[in-house]
Amino acid sequence: MAITYELVKEVTANLYDWSLRRIPESSKAEFRKALASETEPQARQTLAFMLDSAERAETTGKFLCSDAGVPSYSIKIGSGARMEGDIRQAIVDGFAELTRTIQPPLLRFVTNPLTNERSFHGKDMPLVSWDLVGEGDYLDITCAPKALGGGRWAAVEILVSPSLDEIERCILEIVLRAGGQHCPPVVIGVGIGGTFDHAAKLSKDATLRPFGERNPEPMVAEMEERLTRAVNQMGFGPMGVGGSTTTFGVHIEYASGHGFTPVAVSFNCWINRRTRARIYNSGVVERIE
Repeated sequence: MAITYELVKEVTANLYDWSLRRIPESSKAEFRKALASETEPQARQTLAFMLDSAERAETTGKFLCSDAGVPSYSIKIGSGARMEGDIRQAIVDGFAELTRTIQPPLLRFVTNPLTNERSFHGKDMPLVSWDLVGEGDYLDITCAPKALGGGRWAAVEILVSPSLDEIERCILEIVLRAGGQHCPPVVIGVGIGGTFDHAAKLSKDATLRPFGERNPEPMVAEMEERLTRAVNQMGFGPMGVGGSTTTFGVHIEYASGHGFTPVAVSFNCWINRRTRARIYNSGVVERIE
């Protein structure tokens, strides 16, 4: 058996739909922890409102935010996966069909960067990145739509043979520029090293890591904890109202490179849209998030 065009079309469309109506379980757990530790009254009120909105959206099937973002998929291909048909086109066609049938209707967020014309379709839409992974007879698909709140403030800086302190200072300066405008509490993804494009991808991949999971390398895990504390000490708080809950976590990935060191920082807003499923050669679909 093989993974078919029709199955990929159906699953990728469903993942996008699901991502608009719920937040990940690890995000809800972080909201509950923050409500127990946050001391600023307005911040606590804002956190409670966000968590209540998330739970209501999940039970009613309504969208959490009117900004549905643009469709973005990260797909890992197992070495044993067998595919049948045009898989890339299946994702395009699945999104096109969804825009015609989803309720409530989506706003037109797909924008031509040269003309600012908005539509449901556009060049390279949906955005898809592909990775080959080890043994496995499946496609592992993560859908993480990007909207203005999280997308506007991402940045890449190029440093030359920096120290660890200089890298951390660069990250914090990017976070300071964003302030409270990226709809916090956010997840902050950091990619360090490699090349410009690779660091940006590492940063995006880092935002997809569930809260509570640290980088397996002790030095990097300590860096994540140190930066998480520093960001929360900035005082922006949930939705910028003040408080100690600006981020639920700084997640870092890195790659070896040359003497020049790209440092990429990206954000996912408080909704932290992320859904994930695996499609096996057998036709079985496993929903993971």
